[in-house]
Amino acid sequence: MDTNTPPDIEKIQSVASRPRSVVSHGVGLVGLAGLLIWIVGGRTINALHPEYDVAGKWYALGGVFSAGMPMTLWSVFVDKVHRSPTTGIDWSAPPKPLKDTLDISLTKLAGLWATWVGLIAIYCIGRWYWNGAYEFSIEVFKYAGVPLFLVSIPYVLWIDTRFTEPRDGAYALGSWLMGESAADWHAINAHLRSWAVKGFFLAFMISIVPGGYRQVVETPWDSVMQNVITLANWLVSLMFVIDVALATTGYMLTMRPLDAHIRSATPYAAGWIAALICYPPFVLMSNGGPLDYHPGTAEWSFWMNGNAWLLTPTAVILVALTAIYAWATMAFGIRFSNLTDRGILTHGPYAFTKHPAYLSKNLFWWLSTLPFLVTTHSTIDAIRDTALLACVSGVYYWRARTEEWHLRNDPAYIEYEAWMASHGAITARLRRVLGF
Repeated sequence: MDTNTPPDIEKIQSVASRPRSVVSHGVGLVGLAGLLIWIVGGRTINALHPEYDVAGKWYALGGVFSAGMPMTLWSVFVDKVHRSPTTGIDWSAPPKPLKDTLDISLTKLAGLWATWVGLIAIYCIGRWYWNGAYEFSIEVFKYAGVPLFLVSIPYVLWIDTRFTEPRDGAYALGSWLMGESAADWHAINAHLRSWAVKGFFLAFMISIVPGGYRQVVETPWDSVMQNVITLANWLVSLMFVIDVALATTGYMLTMRPLDAHIRSATPYAAGWIAALICYPPFVLMSNGGPLDYHPGTAEWSFWMNGNAWLLTPTAVILVALTAIYAWATMAFGIRFSNLTDRGILTHGPYAFTKHPAYLSKNLFWWLSTLPFLVTTHSTIDAIRDTALLACVSGVYYWRARTEEWHLRNDPAYIEYEAWMASHGAITARLRRVLGF
């Protein structure tokens, strides 16, 4: 993993038109529709038959599949992503004879299974995976483990007959482990980085799927519509459910036939550090953590309750910010993933700014927390909380920068970045205001 900070790229000429996005608008929209139908169904059944517990964790995971299935179908039958040259598959060519690729496939399976064994070992050693919300992730993996193992055999045997070049990182790892060839460390490291991303973040995403879903499905309408605060809180929860469900499908569907594979995971140590400190068990912003900005603070509704002229606009802005955050995830379709390049997005909120999710998330935290207002009436607490939230925002700025370092290895991102510099609704205008 490269620990050096890469230099900024030289400025290049502006691109006249916005580059084509690797994902269409339709993918995210059908995923959203599928999820909302599932939620409406859950709320309806919960109201009629509360004894069924349709807000439970497995029903919540069903919402992920209800979003992922239509996105997959749209990607294949409408966008025809499987025919993209970046999949490495030429469907127009006849498949290779199985005997020609069998040895490659067996070696690849050895590398793939060895990777899975490594992930299982990490899950077993990491105590946090056996407590709290992570217990659900481990439960899911237990049920999925054997079927995935069995399916991997015919899948790899079949897909390798279709690849123009079936030798990949899994093959390089398997070949080295079986002593068939010298280690191709570049391919092996790229393979392990990709699976590290998927293993770490998929477990986290599955663990947080049930929480918000239960609140969205179980809260009765009379409670939701009680006042502006309850309505805003429910809508914010709904937006986060949308974000989590659609993001989880991204980690589940990292497949080459869908052109949703991980093309590269960042090789920069700074990128990994900046991301991992935002997630358990490394998270620095959790309660009691070094960047915990919550002590002494209260929710936005505490400070504004009774002031309708301020309460309602604030509620609208907070809901809008979370909607932008969910929109940024929806734009990925089946390609959402941290620390990776799975194709460059240029549509949706990414037509306005390169980092809409980080921008909306941080604005939400500042407005919902108001760290400069504290119930302790302590100036020191107000200064401390404000400074710590500023540090959190700085972490996300750091994450954005490290992501750009990585994505600049993709020519499509260079083109997108050049267009954004001159046409981005936020970036370009800010440059003009600041005079550079």
